[in-house]
Amino acid sequence: MKRRAVEVVAAVAGWPVGGQGVEAARRRVVALGVPGGLVEQAQGLVTGEEEATVEVVDAQYGGLLDDSASVLVVCRRWTRAPDGSVVAGGTTVDVRLSRAEPRWTVTELHPGAPGAATATPAPAVARVLAEPRIELPPEAVADLRSGAVHDSVLEAMLRLAGPYAFSVSVVRSGHPLDVFGTTRPSDHPLGRAFDVWRIDGHPVVDRATPRALVEQFMRDAAAAGSYNVGGPLAIQGGVGNQFFTDDTHHDHVHVGFRA
Repeated sequence: MKRRAVEVVAAVAGWPVGGQGVEAARRRVVALGVPGGLVEQAQGLVTGEEEATVEVVDAQYGGLLDDSASVLVVCRRWTRAPDGSVVAGGTTVDVRLSRAEPRWTVTELHPGAPGAATATPAPAVARVLAEPRIELPPEAVADLRSGAVHDSVLEAMLRLAGPYAFSVSVVRSGHPLDVFGTTRPSDHPLGRAFDVWRIDGHPVVDRATPRALVEQFMRDAAAAGSYNVGGPLAIQGGVGNQFFTDDTHHDHVHVGFRA
């Protein structure tokens, strides 16, 4: 499922020299056996530069049900203009899929839209961006610079960066608006949550990653003020339903806040 999502995003957002344009993107997508019309949903990624290269940082579940799913494809991206100049950036795409044979098929593409940087970011934004123990993908950086992320998120990141080095996958942009499969608003688009896919160099999804490390990170996230900590482990304790686990959160730790 994740491989399918990654293939489609790479086909839309990356191309060799001379492969720019909507029609070329459609051909690449159709060659994968999915509808070429998906390109229309991600035209912001189909730009006119001569060449574009995509690096997938992580492919994370945004939601997982029996017959449908969301995979968040977190990317860095470089584009090259005819004059040789290179621009670095990135995107996170919420890829929707439905079960099909022989492979799941992609039905929708929702690229993130973090918005313009604010002229007066919160002081904690600069501290997070300067913290070497917090790794942020391009779209998460743009989220912070937009001013749309609550201080509770920023302060928790800084607190967790004391004992851990960790890699964030998603903050606000590129995440489903609602908790997948429900009509309940997600904390992510409200700027009140972040997801972590790697802790001290260990991917959360990797079975070789020490479970004690993931559990302690989840407990420390709760101690940093999160009311809603999800991950691959069923953890006892906390206040109310502070900890949770489900299929969607087997590959990352979710850290959510009320404000």
